[in-house]
Amino acid sequence: GVDCVVFNEEYMTCTWGSRETLTANYSLYYWYKGSLPVVECQQYVQDQGVRVGCHFNKSEIIQFQPFHVLLNASLNGRTPLTSSKVMELQNLVKPGAPVNLTIRNMSGNQLELSWTSPYRNADCLEHAVKYKSNKDTSWTEYRVKGDIFSFPSVDYEKYYTFYVRSKINTFCGNTQLWSEWSVPVVWGSNATSNGMAEEQPHWFWIHTVLIPIASCLLLLILVVLLVRMERVWVILMPRIPNPSKKFDELFITHNGNFQEWVGVPKDFVESFKPNYSENICYVSELSSRPSHEPFWESSNHSLSALPGALAASREHSPYNSSYLG
Repeated sequence: GVDCVVFNEEYMTCTWGSRETLTANYSLYYWYKGSLPVVECQQYVQDQGVRVGCHFNKSEIIQFQPFHVLLNASLNGRTPLTSSKVMELQNLVKPGAPVNLTIRNMSGNQLELSWTSPYRNADCLEHAVKYKSNKDTSWTEYRVKGDIFSFPSVDYEKYYTFYVRSKINTFCGNTQLWSEWSVPVVWGSNATSNGMAEEQPHWFWIHTVLIPIASCLLLLILVVLLVRMERVWVILMPRIPNPSKKFDELFITHNGNFQEWVGVPKDFVESFKPNYSENICYVSELSSRPSHEPFWESSNHSLSALPGALAASREHSPYNSSYLG
């Protein structure tokens, strides 16, 4: 017999055995009801030179019309066996596995699992979700009509693994052909980063490769700009002024001469200098004596020491004449 499967309505493959079980060379002919003539398979599937199937392109697939196949087995130039079969292709569709599985945390310890399907008509699909925690021994499976599954309650000390698969529902066909299980998605405090990377490999590359490289390039560009653009460097990191260098000329060149450093004219400085002189006046204090004892009669003083002092006193005192008289 011939078994046919329509893969996601993109192509179809009909097979009738394997190289080990076939002893003759087979040829397949097909047609749809009301369409003639009969057409032979254009793309045979071979296994080491033995025809084991036929590949059909998307343009050769017509649903909701009876599909007739005729299989001839030729051996040594004869046709010893001929078999035919009629199929409904809408009942032989196997959709692609769901992709982009995403888990969101909801209120009340709830999770929401969503996904997308590569099948063109999402209304014709039903889905199955299976999950298991790291402490469970068996899988739990639920049937889901839409593309969202709400997980009622989770244990934050566990981590969970989810799978999703799809098939055509009863409104669009009568089949039991399920898609392959999706790539798993893992959730929980102990979930490994590998599970998330398998779920969305493109996000993994963005976060681990592209973002670090872009950050390094941006940092390098900023460093180059700061080095080459002095104006930007001064704006971002202004220099603190140092007033000590302003007085180097005062102490090194002018030796601390402030008037010369500030440029005061010499004649202006000279005008403030004094232009007069004053004689030195020496004043000495004599010891007090009784009024009745003349100075020159005192026996306690030597007369030899008086002439100089007396002469100095008489020279500088305005009353020297009257005093001695």
